[in-house]
Amino acid sequence: MFGLRPDGKKVKNLDPIQRIIPHIMTTRNDSQNLTSYDCPCEPMDAFIDAQLAQGSVYNYMHLLIAAMVRTFARFPRLNRFIMNGRIFRHNEIQVSFVVKKNLSPDAADSLVKLTFTGLESLPEIQKKIDEAIEANNNMAANNGTDKIARVLTITPNAIIKFLLGTIKFLDKHGLLPKAIIDLSPFHTSLFVTNMKSIKGPSIYHHLYNFGTTGIFMSMGKESVVPAFGKDNDTIVSSKKMPIWITTDERFCDGFYFVSAMKHMERLLKHPDLMMEPIDALTEDVNVIHGRKARKMAAEQAQ
Repeated sequence: MFGLRPDGKKVKNLDPIQRIIPHIMTTRNDSQNLTSYDCPCEPMDAFIDAQLAQGSVYNYMHLLIAAMVRTFARFPRLNRFIMNGRIFRHNEIQVSFVVKKNLSPDAADSLVKLTFTGLESLPEIQKKIDEAIEANNNMAANNGTDKIARVLTITPNAIIKFLLGTIKFLDKHGLLPKAIIDLSPFHTSLFVTNMKSIKGPSIYHHLYNFGTTGIFMSMGKESVVPAFGKDNDTIVSSKKMPIWITTDERFCDGFYFVSAMKHMERLLKHPDLMMEPIDALTEDVNVIHGRKARKMAAEQAQ
């Protein structure tokens, strides 16, 4: 309420266009943009093989989540969200994904959310992911999200609607308790779906209007496709993994988003850059506008 939330801080001094956009496009599925990236697998495979020879086991999901954690740290405007017409910045970098309890059509899913500072190294991120998967990939496992879902769904349908309606109302006005937000996988910076793990194609996953998820990434099964060689004059076979991305366009502009995705691409092509932790996060600052922008333009003209 009054722009206060337990999971984020209201972004102030926005330029007029960015301030008004959430009132024009009022929901996430009203404002989602779709893009894709065919990720070269050869650099990742070489890194994974080299690490395996040293006794460390990595996979594509480790690398993608680590690259995005680093990208959020370097481009913090990606870690914003819209709620009730206001733009907020998340207090933390969080990534949600689904863990299948076993590879069976009858097996249940668990939703997992991991929290990062943005300073972590790739080995630290790998360890956190593996521990979460190990804790949730058996039929007897129940995390906090599973438990709260079970409590909600043992009630009649009318009560479920009332309870979820109340939760949505409290969330909209910044009154939802932090304990519930911490258990909700829908209150996150990024949601990743690993279709590759079930040998499925990538998908454009919709954004949820509930919660705070502003970016959804889908990893698809890799394939061998024709591509230009290093000299750009020859055609070679290249193994690519499709990454399809859905994003809320309201919290950052296209130039910023493309710059951030180029940073992610660079990290996936050079995973060794993520082996050491970083020292500091980039500060989340706003676009320069108004009187300050005019002053800077006048100084540059002199």
